Amino acid sequence: MTAQKDWFTSWFNTPYYHILYKHRDDSDAKVFMQNITKFLAIKREAHLLDLACGKGRHSVFLNSLGYQVTGVDLSENSISFAQKFANKTLQFNVHDMRDSFANTYDAIFNLFTSFGYFEEDAEDIKVLKNIKNGLQKNGIAVIDFLNVATLKNDFTENELQTIDGIEFRIYKKIENGFIIKEISFEADGESHMYVEKVKHIGVEKFETYFKEAGLKIQHTFGDYQLSPFNEQTSNRLIYVVS
Repeated sequence: MTAQKDWFTSWFNTPYYHILYKHRDDSDAKVFMQNITKFLAIKREAHLLDLACGKGRHSVFLNSLGYQVTGVDLSENSISFAQKFANKTLQFNVHDMRDSFANTYDAIFNLFTSFGYFEEDAEDIKVLKNIKNGLQKNGIAVIDFLNVATLKNDFTENELQTIDGIEFRIYKKIENGFIIKEISFEADGESHMYVEKVKHIGVEKFETYFKEAGLKIQHTFGDYQLSPFNEQTSNRLIYVVS
């Protein structure tokens, strides 16, 4: 892969990524996990996969609800951090979501816009096919993505955040089918510049992806309280598929 394609490997694996996003509120994650597991009536003996788990915040909370959970992420840095929470029913592994899974699961969660990183649609569809093949009979998957239709309502091109003494300069744009963040800062005596890219995927494109992957939409929600999805007002696009 070229460096451009592999942006997520370098950025997610730096300590600066975790500094920039350290303010993320775990309360939303907990509310969502409580609501969705209750709505789907997932049995306590179920084995769940948290795909692209990051530092494991969703995995840890799902495990606290009594589930057996496996969290996987491409970032060795994130998995190393998450490992300190591991126990007999909570495991973490380094894994590229484009690779098939060694096991099958009762439910697979892909949360907080951890999808659409790749240049080619075929790679995103491959991820969804891996999810389809990774489900047990009657298993379900939850894809939690941003609602690109309302992105313009809260889109600031230039942003400055100072965290732990580091001044992060963030420039955002929508270009060539991607939502792009260019993040520059000085730290540890050096200048740094990283890029985040996530595909601009709306309802129509998701439906095409799911059809290609052999997944059927069971439910669609617009927020972590599981309100009905409204393309004009919802801040999230959450699919339950099987």
